[in-house]
Amino acid sequence: MTRQAFIARLRDGLTGLPAQAVADIISDYETHFAEGEAAGRTEAEVAAALGDPGRLAREIRAESSLSRWKSERSPGAAAGAIAAVLGLGAIDVLILLPVLMPVIGVLFALGVASVVGMFAGGGIFVVGPFAGFPGGIAAALLAGIGVMAGSASLGAVVTLASIGLINALVWYGRLHYRLLKPALES
Repeated sequence: MTRQAFIARLRDGLTGLPAQAVADIISDYETHFAEGEAAGRTEAEVAAALGDPGRLAREIRAESSLSRWKSERSPGAAAGAIAAVLGLGAIDVLILLPVLMPVIGVLFALGVASVVGMFAGGGIFVVGPFAGFPGGIAAALLAGIGVMAGSASLGAVVTLASIGLINALVWYGRLHYRLLKPALES
């Protein structure tokens, strides 16, 4: 990508920000290109090192909205910050959604199976001794307890897997914040 194409895409992505802020940001990226060329790198190499200008613009817009929220603490600033972070993650959602939906579906199905198993085990425990359960009363009681214990174990595994999934999503969100943090501090 050429310098002009990179700057044009970045400028397009920054529409809506104050003109002075856009000018400062564009100036910073022009400086990156100038320093890269002074070091003997081509425009394409500098552009590749800087990353996707559309993504950079989303990150800068999110940073701007987050800094506005930090200074104003108003509903409008909060809405802007939320919209900016969601916009930053919009592309990632398209990538994550096909992976997350089956995982969430399996966890949900296993959770439902755990609850159903608990009720089924309780039913075996309560009704089995009176319904002529094969093996007698002791077998019915032990089978009911076994099914409930298995269901409780499955529920515990599903809970741990769900906590792990949530922690992974939080880590992923923090990764985005770590990408934004240098821009927030500058």
